[in-house]
Amino acid sequence: MADAVQATGAANAAEKDKALGAPRLYFDWRVLLPLASLALALLVHMAVPSHPAYKVRQFPYYTYLLILLLVVYGVLGVISVFNGKQREKLAFKSWFLGAGFLLLNLYNLITIKLNLIPSLYFPAPERIVRVFAVDWLFILRCLVYSLRLLLGGFFLGAFLGVVTGTLIGWSQRCNYWIMPFIRIVGPIPSTAWIPIALVVFLKPTSASLFLIALGVWFPTTVLTSSGIMNVQKSYFEVSSTLGAGTLRNILSIALPGAAPNIFSGLFNGTSACFLTLMAAEMIGCKFGIGWYINWQRETLAYPNVYAALIVIALTFSFLISIQFKIRNRVLSWQKGTIRW
Repeated sequence: MADAVQATGAANAAEKDKALGAPRLYFDWRVLLPLASLALALLVHMAVPSHPAYKVRQFPYYTYLLILLLVVYGVLGVISVFNGKQREKLAFKSWFLGAGFLLLNLYNLITIKLNLIPSLYFPAPERIVRVFAVDWLFILRCLVYSLRLLLGGFFLGAFLGVVTGTLIGWSQRCNYWIMPFIRIVGPIPSTAWIPIALVVFLKPTSASLFLIALGVWFPTTVLTSSGIMNVQKSYFEVSSTLGAGTLRNILSIALPGAAPNIFSGLFNGTSACFLTLMAAEMIGCKFGIGWYINWQRETLAYPNVYAALIVIALTFSFLISIQFKIRNRVLSWQKGTIRW
């Protein structure tokens, strides 16, 4: 409550100064929280000696990363003094970022400083950061290969899911014949089809593409059909009275009305995509980020495994963020009636 009152007062003061033509500088103390957490992490890493039992070779990459983050966040903090939007964004994320850097500091303590957990399976942060510094090009190649499979299967499954869901939601006859098949086949995890897919398709790449598309197809189909069924029938009656045909009703009323459900199906399908991709690459493919994780695990190179997991998490978050922006743009006309 106090933060909200303070933010409101600052906004009112800024508007008043803008009206008077005298810009003022504002500073939010919450911006300092991540900086303090980063400074503490750097101080602990440099001041506290490593545990004598930690026999693994040490690298300076973690120190460089902390210094880089300090510089970057310090620059953003200075910019926030002059930019209200930047200040509001940093202040809002400050508690989360500060807690994240604090957890990173804690993990560094229990690995290299105190040696409380096995260093083979839980590598110190400096060893994980080193993987990005040394092996980044090969990881990038694996990621590009995986994204090619992922996006190809995603768009194929999304297209087929929207088409199938539209047929089921619009036509009672299609619903009668297709829905029982979906109820039987759909709930089976796409990864369970891996042995059959590897036999049916000649190439592991084609099998992976099919499995990814299958993982997207089911949630998109179900939610698309549900969205179309929930569109008010009066809209179609009015449209038909004005002379619209079946195709026009589907494209102009049914699909726009079911758009929130369609995006929900795509969000669920994205998660299924990554699960299927990782499983398929670990078993059949000879390249990709999932193959990379399995290869490094077999050689007990766990810093590389953790680095690849971080890449997957960042990539997944990036793709979901893009989908949210597309949804916000497409459904801007529904913002007043639907909360997200």
